[in-house]
Amino acid sequence: MMLSRPKPGESEVDLLRFQSQFLEAGAAPAVQLVRGSRRRDGAHPDQPPLQDHRDVVMLDNLPDLPPALLPAPAKRARPSPGRPLPHDEDPEERLNRHDEHITAVLSKIVERDTSSVSVTLPVPSGVAFPPVFHRSQERQVKPAASGKRSIFAQEIAARRVSENRVSSAEQVVPSLDAPEGAVPCETPFSRDRSDQLPGRTHGFHRPNLVTGKGLRSQAAEQEVQTIHEENVARLQAMNPEEILKEQQQLLAQLDPSLVAFLRSHSHTQEQTGTKATREQSPERPSVPVTKEEPIVSTCTGESGLRDKVEGMVEDKLEDELQPRTPALKLPMTPNKEWLHMDTVELEKLHWTQDLPPLRRQQTQERMQARFSLQGELLAPDVDLPTHLGLHHHGEEAERAGYSLQELFHLTRSQVSQQRTLALHVLSQIVGRAQAGEFGDRLVGSVLRLLLDAGFLFLLRFSLDDRVDSVIAAAVRALRALLVAPGDEELLDSTFSWYHGSSVFPLMPSQDEKEDEDEDEELTTEKVKRKTPEEGSRPPPDLARHDIIKGLLATNLLPRLRYVLEVTCPGPSVVLDILAVLIRLARHSLESAVRVLECPRLMETIVQEFLPTSWSPIGVGPTPSLYKVPCAAAMKLLRVLASAGRNIAARLLSSFDIRSRLCRFIAEAPHDLALPPEEAEILTTEAFRLWAVAASYGQGGDLYRELYPVLMRALQTLPTELSTHPLQPLSMQRMASLLTLLTQLTLAASSTHPEPTSGSAKSCVSAIPSSITWTHISGLKPLVEPCLKQTLKLLPRPDVWNALGPVPSACLLFLGAYYQAWSQQSSLCPEDWLQDMECLVDEFLLPLLSQPPLASLWDSLRDCSPLCNPLSCASTPEALPSLVSLGCAGGCPPRSVAGSASPFPFLTALLSLVNILVQIHKGLCGQLAAVLTAPGLQNYFLQCVAPTPAPQLTPFSAWALRHEYHLQYLVLSLAQKAATLQPEPTASTALHHAIALVLLSRLLPGSEYLAQELLLSCVFRLEFLPENASGGPEAADFSDGLSLGCSGDPQCRRGALLVQACQDLPSIRSCYLAHCSPARASLLTSQALYRGELLRVSSLLLPVPKEPLLPTDWPFQPLIHLYHRASDTPSGLPSADTVGVTIRVLQWVLVLESWRPEVLWAVPPAARLARLMCVYLVDSELFRETPIQHLVAALLARLCQPQVLPNLKLDCPLPGLTSFPDLYASFLDHFEAVSFGDHLFGSLVLLPLQRRFSVTLRLALFGEHVGVLRALGLPLTQLPVPLECYTEPAEDSLPLLQLYFRALVTGTLRARWCPILYTVAVAHVNSFIFCQDPKSSDEVKAARRSMLQRAWLLADEGLRQHLLHYKLPNSSLPEGFELYSQLPRLRQQYLQTLPAEVLQNGGFKT
Repeated sequence: MMLSRPKPGESEVDLLRFQSQFLEAGAAPAVQLVRGSRRRDGAHPDQPPLQDHRDVVMLDNLPDLPPALLPAPAKRARPSPGRPLPHDEDPEERLNRHDEHITAVLSKIVERDTSSVSVTLPVPSGVAFPPVFHRSQERQVKPAASGKRSIFAQEIAARRVSENRVSSAEQVVPSLDAPEGAVPCETPFSRDRSDQLPGRTHGFHRPNLVTGKGLRSQAAEQEVQTIHEENVARLQAMNPEEILKEQQQLLAQLDPSLVAFLRSHSHTQEQTGTKATREQSPERPSVPVTKEEPIVSTCTGESGLRDKVEGMVEDKLEDELQPRTPALKLPMTPNKEWLHMDTVELEKLHWTQDLPPLRRQQTQERMQARFSLQGELLAPDVDLPTHLGLHHHGEEAERAGYSLQELFHLTRSQVSQQRTLALHVLSQIVGRAQAGEFGDRLVGSVLRLLLDAGFLFLLRFSLDDRVDSVIAAAVRALRALLVAPGDEELLDSTFSWYHGSSVFPLMPSQDEKEDEDEDEELTTEKVKRKTPEEGSRPPPDLARHDIIKGLLATNLLPRLRYVLEVTCPGPSVVLDILAVLIRLARHSLESAVRVLECPRLMETIVQEFLPTSWSPIGVGPTPSLYKVPCAAAMKLLRVLASAGRNIAARLLSSFDIRSRLCRFIAEAPHDLALPPEEAEILTTEAFRLWAVAASYGQGGDLYRELYPVLMRALQTLPTELSTHPLQPLSMQRMASLLTLLTQLTLAASSTHPEPTSGSAKSCVSAIPSSITWTHISGLKPLVEPCLKQTLKLLPRPDVWNALGPVPSACLLFLGAYYQAWSQQSSLCPEDWLQDMECLVDEFLLPLLSQPPLASLWDSLRDCSPLCNPLSCASTPEALPSLVSLGCAGGCPPRSVAGSASPFPFLTALLSLVNILVQIHKGLCGQLAAVLTAPGLQNYFLQCVAPTPAPQLTPFSAWALRHEYHLQYLVLSLAQKAATLQPEPTASTALHHAIALVLLSRLLPGSEYLAQELLLSCVFRLEFLPENASGGPEAADFSDGLSLGCSGDPQCRRGALLVQACQDLPSIRSCYLAHCSPARASLLTSQALYRGELLRVSSLLLPVPKEPLLPTDWPFQPLIHLYHRASDTPSGLPSADTVGVTIRVLQWVLVLESWRPEVLWAVPPAARLARLMCVYLVDSELFRETPIQHLVAALLARLCQPQVLPNLKLDCPLPGLTSFPDLYASFLDHFEAVSFGDHLFGSLVLLPLQRRFSVTLRLALFGEHVGVLRALGLPLTQLPVPLECYTEPAEDSLPLLQLYFRALVTGTLRARWCPILYTVAVAHVNSFIFCQDPKSSDEVKAARRSMLQRAWLLADEGLRQHLLHYKLPNSSLPEGFELYSQLPRLRQQYLQTLPAEVLQNGGFKT
């Protein structure tokens, strides 16, 4: 049966059909497969090899296919019947011996010695390209026995034939025995000629450069010999000097690197030959010479001259090129019998030598940083032994330690142990850098350098490794980079402070452009939707601005879940992963949602590390954390719940957290069958998680279930407090329990929120609280003994500091308790009022009279961030893309977060006092004694002092927020006292100044405090005691002494201040309309500070980018008007504009007069710019009489002698891009609508003083010359001295030319603009009579031309002024004095003018 071949177009179905037909027919196949024996050693020796008739180029004895890249599964060897496997032979050695693959050959490469191979020069030809081989050309080779062969195969065969001929001709030269008694020549020339060319070594017996290999003729060898003989004859005819000259010319034409390479290669060959000579037996004097070894010639008379010449040449070459390298000294002698040592390559054995001596640093040059295996920075001159393993690097081999580049290189090693070691060292370096151990010992930041080099993604790639040790090292390094241990300790220890559970998110404040327009209040639904730009950006771009976002974009969370769920790592890795997840959750609400929604991540953590039943764990290291309760897992849940009420509700409902809280709280820590420390932390975190849930009004049902447990825990608190020494972990657990009870108490007083627009979304998931007043009414008798026990320890500072936040938590609970009690409408008010009086008599009044409390007030200045701005400075390793509080080294005891800090206790005390005074007004007189503490007064004086505020960093934002709480509570108590006691006290003005300063410093999240300050303290007449104590009269008297003005009494500053105090309600309404926070933010902050738990949406505060109000907030309504006027071409309503402007100017005048320290942060130039905005808002606004009076009073304050030097217009101004641009607009407006208004003109003239930028004067005299016609301000009304404009002399030639042109053309006249006329005359006169020899030729020519033109002026009055000007004098009508007769020097200078000029002008002096 004949089957057809497959045809084009047929498919696989057709091929299968052909196969089935072939099998059914049972025909014999056309090709038969013959299996050849793979054991070539087992083949018969007489059997000829199989002939391969294919036309191929073969690599003999090598298989065709390479081995598989992946190792194949192990196979059991099955011996053949005739060849059993020996039992004592290693199978691996047997496989290696019989491995004939190409990789086995390439792994045993031996370099071929090319020292005697001749260099073939190209054959010169008369054509441009070499001849092309044609197939028709006959080849001089025998036809192959296998049949037809390809052209390539024929070329290979011909080349092999030629190589065989050459190798047969270059056989080993027989050894020549020297004559008996002859001594070999061992002159220095023969020993030092290691760099000679082969021709010199062989004595010119045959050519070495020209071989004739490229010649095709039969006479090639003859031609080569002829050329060689000519070269030899020419060399013999030259003397040594000529040879040296030719050699120098040749070396000048060659590449120096090529010459150096050839010489180093010759050195290597000579060392090899010398070593081979020394290994010969001593009985045989003769040395066999091979082609690898140079022939040593004997000292004959014929070669003496040649040796001399060669020695001179070589010595000269040694001197010109480089000094000879010393012989390599190895610690051992290489043996040829060693593996791979048949050819000794000395340059590869340099690492076996002893280390070079350590180079001492003699200068201040920078050196590469090197680190030990523990991440310590090693000094450049430290000498450490080599057995420490710190010298395994190539660069700077004598120095111990490894550089960052070398560690990065080691992380890419194929050996897992090396990768693990490199990651471990890098994590140690990062940890020490975070702790600030390197300080100023390094130039730049280590962390920035690592991140720029890709360290972040190196760790991410290492997490994908298959080796568990590498994964563990990568997780540890990731924790060292992201998590600052001091940050977590700080946030945990301050959880029980006044609003300590609310923290700022640890995310960069410098958001990208796409994030700037986002709403302040983020919800879970908004978080899920990413902007298209952020979703499409690669992780490196995201990590450059925010490391956490960049990591989350690399699917970090699924990988961490895989490590926890599948690989089941050890305890240290589990703790590191949980710490990383906690840091991710603290980043933002978005990150917390992503952690919560990562598939199976939270399920794995809750099931594996928060089980409800476990085997007892003793003291000591735990082999595994799986199925064992872990406090870090509970803390992760707490941090996630703090991000938002929806997350807390999902945790309580979806992960069965209620049962776990009951399990860990129901038993005392010592009964949990866990290590004592772990049990304490676990119980503490369980209390905190419950407290966070209670902050949203959730988890109230657990209170009824665990009520007996909580009562038993409260009853044991006094006993635990009486035991010494106090344990810090126990103190944190007690404080967390009291904080939980505080939140539960507030939940009992919370009511259902009204469905307002700001809280509707936040209350969707709100669950009504199941706790009532009857549930918590019995807690106070149990907490009071704890407070009494702690207050007894106040006189003992060491024990008091060990209490931690327990006293503060007791006071905060009592405040919440009385607040909830007072809101129970069904109870009798007399009950709680009497209870408050008992509390005050029993606890507070004795406390206020204790001296230790006065010492707490005195320590406020030492611990205050405001008074010590350097304590909040950012660390050198702080990264803008990775926010950290910078507390790696811990906080000092005398700091806001230190163990001796008075802020937590005093803040809690003030909070309780405010609640008591608000409920019981009769207690205000007794409790207001807190305000008179001398330490508090000194602290407030320091806060309002004109010192720079701390730089806004993550730590300073956290610390300042708690300090601002104390200041606000003091001001709130002062406001209540001022309301009940109208008589002002000595500290009333100080409290008002603190309120004004605090208003400009409050951070995001404190919107409610800012609103309360605007409503209460800032605009209250009770806080302006100057109004009733002769302040207006003192202002008028001060102005009379300094300015000497005596005008309309209604225009004086005293009358304006009196009117401003009468208009304070209107002023407050104006500022409430323009400076109040956004409504959504205000409602969120209000719910948090008022304890309205059902309105609280999150415990994460907004990102602290900047304070809520700018430093120039008193001008804020005016700035709003200016921007509205710029956006509204038709103009603003006049009534609204005039009213707002008057209120702003009144308030600014009050601050300038009585609270100047408040405006200290606003530069005088910025205040001047704000006053200019009054004229730019509307064309008719400045004509209003009240506005003119107020502007004049404020301008007079700016022109005071003590303020005027600080008026700097050249510096950058806050809120203003360019003052020259503003001034140009101001000139346009003046030219259009001023009509010569003198007050308007005063503002125009003020920036034209000589010390300010010449740009402002050029703008007026160059582009706005029309202003000169209306600028008629008299000299007597100029607010600053005239000398500020005329001194020093003007040095701007363009401006001087503009001055002269305005004078000559009549644009600037004395009756139109007397002030600038005087200024122009003074500067032109000073310029034309200046005889400075250092002036340039251009200036000299301009000066002479201007003098000639002034001499020839037709206006006799102007000519007299320009030539006879003497001094400025504002009391004269002209504004300056004139010379009656020119001084002699000026007369002589005028005589230097050309005669025709003098004759035409008439020489009159």
